[in-house]
Amino acid sequence: MSTRIEKRFADLKKEGRAALVTFTMAGDPDYDTSLAIAKALPQAGADIIELGMPFTDPMADGPAIQAAGLRALKSGQRMTRTLTLVREFRKGDDKTPIVLMGYYNPIYIYGNERFLADAKAAGVDGLIVVDLPPEEDGELCLPALKAGLNFIRLATPTTDDKRLPIVLSNTSGFVYYVSITGITGAAAPDTAKVTAAVSRIKRHTALPVAVGFGVKTAEHARAIAQGADGVVVGSALVDALRQSLDAHGKAGSRTINAVTALVSALAQGVHSVRRVAAE
Repeated sequence: MSTRIEKRFADLKKEGRAALVTFTMAGDPDYDTSLAIAKALPQAGADIIELGMPFTDPMADGPAIQAAGLRALKSGQRMTRTLTLVREFRKGDDKTPIVLMGYYNPIYIYGNERFLADAKAAGVDGLIVVDLPPEEDGELCLPALKAGLNFIRLATPTTDDKRLPIVLSNTSGFVYYVSITGITGAAAPDTAKVTAAVSRIKRHTALPVAVGFGVKTAEHARAIAQGADGVVVGSALVDALRQSLDAHGKAGSRTINAVTALVSALAQGVHSVRRVAAE
């Protein structure tokens, strides 16, 4: 049986367009606001939702996402509340795929077996755990696949043809291509290099390839969508949220709209690129 992620990419392939994948931090700046944002994302144009699992030491993330995680932790966000957020989201939306993204430590502390069971029951579809390499697949990846969750792996500009098959070996759902070397939100991707990299990855796998890190504007999104199956936007959305907060870091009347307005603009960029639909 296919997962929501697999079904969404198959449907979009028939429509002849790429997916817009949005990242926000669960619990940022507080539980209620982050749930309201998540609920509003599909209508704004998000095809797949990534929810960050807050962690105190997010080594791959730039200042924007680091700050979002700290705001979430300060507001009391924990793994139990992140899974509750997914359950609440699922009460009104049974179709939009949800991916939990973050680091292994919070999962390990929660307990792998308990986490996989609770995540699946809550309505989670996939996991991105950035600090678990393929060599550790027995730790979480293989049990996740057995539980019916997609395990999405990152490929980077430094993942060469020798390493790529190892990275892809147990990847499912889609491949997340990190378009720049370095941390999230650091720079804009080079479209020509990204398109070439996506083509190279596709020579090794039939999975969809989504591109993230550094995508900030509708123009970026449109350019990336011409060569990739999905466009991932995170830091720009987290930054839009931050700029809407008051002097005490609290959500205001503009907070939800600050995120959804940017998602709508990004979605227009992604959706303006039409491909020949698969037969």
